[in-house]
Amino acid sequence: MRKVIMLGVLVAALGAAGAAGAAEVEVKMLNKGTEGVMVFEPALVKINPGDTVKFVAADKGHNVESIDAMTPEGGKAFVGKVNEELAITFDKPGAYGYKCKPHYGMGMVGLVVVGEPANLDQAKAAAHPGKAKQAFATLFDKLATTATAAK
Repeated sequence: MRKVIMLGVLVAALGAAGAAGAAEVEVKMLNKGTEGVMVFEPALVKINPGDTVKFVAADKGHNVESIDAMTPEGGKAFVGKVNEELAITFDKPGAYGYKCKPHYGMGMVGLVVVGEPANLDQAKAAAHPGKAKQAFATLFDKLATTATAAK
């Protein structure tokens, strides 16, 4: 019986250690931010597998949802409701594009990069309406700059 209890304590301790290593990043949905109007801030987030991104409805009228063409194979799609927070734990490496559905054409988009993004070319090739196309081009440029600087 003592071995079973000790094993339970060990498993609990390891589980807590694993959870302690995971990070949570907050992304705000804003009418106006440092990068302009109708934005996610920050719009580019780099995390490790197992980390969580919490999308916060700082201003009313926004939601967050994944873009199917920018979700890696095996990655989970997500859809949040307007005016509500949404926390997503990203377990699968890759580049995940997301949008605010009401303001997609205005360029309200963002990018979560989890670990090494094997689907980067697929994500870059996705088509977008209006200002979203240029917004993603800017995010991919920022990603390339930060990846180069880190080497």
